[in-house]
Amino acid sequence: MRQAIAETADASTRTIGFTVWRTRQILASREDAAGIEVPTERTLYRLFGKLAAGTHATGSARTRQSVNLRPPGPFGEAPASAPGELVQIDSTPLDVLVRLDGGIAEKIEMTAMVDIATRSITAAVLRPSTKAADASALLAHSITPEPMRPGWSDALRMSRSVLPHQRLLDIDERLEHAAARPVIVPETIVCDHGKVFVSRTFRASCRFLGINLQPAHKATPSDKGTIEKTLASVASLFAQFVAGYTGRSTEHRGRRLEDGPLWSLPELQGLLDEWLIAVWQSRPHDALRDPDAPGRAFSPNEKYAALVESSGYVPVQLSGDDYIELLPARWQAVNSYGIRIKHRTYDGPELNPLRRQHSGVAEKKGLWEIHHDPYDVTRIWVRDRRRGEWITVFWKHLHRAGVPFGEMAWDLAVEQTPGGTEEQIADAAAALLQRAHDGPAQPAKRARRERRVAARTLATTTARPLPDEPAAEAPPPQEEDEELAEVIPLGLFDPLANPWRRT
Repeated sequence: MRQAIAETADASTRTIGFTVWRTRQILASREDAAGIEVPTERTLYRLFGKLAAGTHATGSARTRQSVNLRPPGPFGEAPASAPGELVQIDSTPLDVLVRLDGGIAEKIEMTAMVDIATRSITAAVLRPSTKAADASALLAHSITPEPMRPGWSDALRMSRSVLPHQRLLDIDERLEHAAARPVIVPETIVCDHGKVFVSRTFRASCRFLGINLQPAHKATPSDKGTIEKTLASVASLFAQFVAGYTGRSTEHRGRRLEDGPLWSLPELQGLLDEWLIAVWQSRPHDALRDPDAPGRAFSPNEKYAALVESSGYVPVQLSGDDYIELLPARWQAVNSYGIRIKHRTYDGPELNPLRRQHSGVAEKKGLWEIHHDPYDVTRIWVRDRRRGEWITVFWKHLHRAGVPFGEMAWDLAVEQTPGGTEEQIADAAAALLQRAHDGPAQPAKRARRERRVAARTLATTTARPLPDEPAAEAPPPQEEDEELAEVIPLGLFDPLANPWRRT
């Protein structure tokens, strides 16, 4: 029975009766099972209750999988005594619908980093789907002060908070108009094995900023339990108060959320940034207790103000070239026609000295290092190691699309234009963005309604004969001389009569 219960770890949830049946099957397959007396069904049920205690064998499959991933020994945690000494990063779907362009309601993902020493959420970004460039941008956002934005209360300024603003301002002039969010430079980042965090782009960004990237053990969420709990707290403390909240599962989801008022993605990002400063950073955290005064819980800002006195603060200022360093990189040759990426040609007079030349990087076979933004295909950057600078190269057919767009729209245009030229794909992408901006037209709505009515009509015609179908043939009339059988009518039911009385 222990073996049968262990088999339910990654399987779908079944009843106790199935586990008892599986126990009999395992016992029958053993060579030494002869002569073993199987207890009664009631005894097996009692045995299951004792052996399956705490395993959720017949409960939620998600809870059961989470329990089985816990380490057998006691929980531990790597100590962190300075801001940025240990940071954890992760992504999770945010249980909120947003209104994208064209009126589409879509769920989004949130990628966030939390500092272990202060429990500060150093940065958080919202995206329809997280890419490696978003994780790299999260690093830049963490080491850059959060500026005050129009409409925010003056109480959110760093100068009005418990943070040592004046002392930090003497070191970093960027903090003059900053909001009350500490600037934390990570030293070590713990992440899972998601493709975003183990990608070459994120690894290169950490290497450029001098950050030690430490992937957790596979299938061991307890290695980064702080960020897991933090993301769950954001869902309960922030997401449930936002219009379009969907709940954590389909069982908790309301009706017709798509038809209600929804925030756009930039608006929701602004609300999240404001909430992190106004609520999270000033909210007492139970894990931030002083050993000398265990009865008091500090807030993340208060803990940062206490630790920065002993650990110090060294500002890291990023230039425009540094932001280019954080973008995804690829290695390609500079040909006579320029550089081609996913059917897009980038060319300009700045590439003339580089055409058909060796880059000087022997380990890359003379190819050139190219950085690109997946959310903006209008330009790329080529590193010229000879002069130590970046060369900005624009898309050859940039004039065909008046609005910047990303690779997602381009890939869809490529699918809709199989075998098309670069000019045709560019026109298709521009038309796609124009249709999304204009919204659905009235004839399209009418056509969609007509298709729905036609489909419903077709579905109902299979359950009954059509009106123009010929009627079924009547039985042949009986001859007059044929004798008819005697008709015996059924009697009426009397509820008060005795059914056992003979008639």
